[in-house]
Amino acid sequence: MTTLAANTPRDFEIGELNNIPVIASDIIWEGAAVGIVTATGHAQPLTSSDTFVGFALNKADNSAGAAAAINVEVAKKGDVSLAVSGAVITDVGQPVYATDDNVFVFSPVGAVFIGFVKRFVSSGVVIVSFDAGVYVDPYAAEFRELKSDDYTTDILDNGKIIFVDTDAKTITLLTYAAGTATRLKIVNIGAYGTVLVSIDPAAGDKIAGPDDTGADGGLLTNTKATAQRGDFVVLSSGGDDGYMVEEMKGTWAIA
Repeated sequence: MTTLAANTPRDFEIGELNNIPVIASDIIWEGAAVGIVTATGHAQPLTSSDTFVGFALNKADNSAGAAAAINVEVAKKGDVSLAVSGAVITDVGQPVYATDDNVFVFSPVGAVFIGFVKRFVSSGVVIVSFDAGVYVDPYAAEFRELKSDDYTTDILDNGKIIFVDTDAKTITLLTYAAGTATRLKIVNIGAYGTVLVSIDPAAGDKIAGPDDTGADGGLLTNTKATAQRGDFVVLSSGGDDGYMVEEMKGTWAIA
């Protein structure tokens, strides 16, 4: 190992900003959520396949330039006021996602993680805390699907996380077969007190949870009156009875 033998001044970047080379032939407008193109490392107006790196502080017009001809300056950390579809006062702490550079949602399906709600402002408007590259998507690395209607699972749903955003919908579970392992997570993504989620096993299967063995064919329901966005249950098949609760958040009733 060779250690320094003389002063070696270094270039330090201080603060919460970043400058990133822009893709060719595009414009990033001031205020846009900015993403990194995975294949090239260049910045662009965020798309659902990018990694979020911050919000553009100024317009970066590279419409006539080659890739990396200019940089875009972004705020990579801070608090920002955003219009988030469906936001209500009970959403403090909820993760926020973007489907493009100016559309912000609570559903992580087909969207990119931005940050967490810090404060409610008004209906559909919240302050979001973001720290690109530091804050972690709570649903990262999971295969995600959104359901807005009744749905019956199959073996291809093993390992998935299923989000439900519509009231009074039922997720019907695949009939348990001995020797077949199935695991899935079901999340209520509706606003507080607005969405009832029911999980229905086959007639001969139980859902067994904490202090409750359930009954054959009995429903597992996320109580609507107290249902919070992000309430979830993780179910796995096994034993001779059907499904077991591995984890849960919120108020769930087993029939």
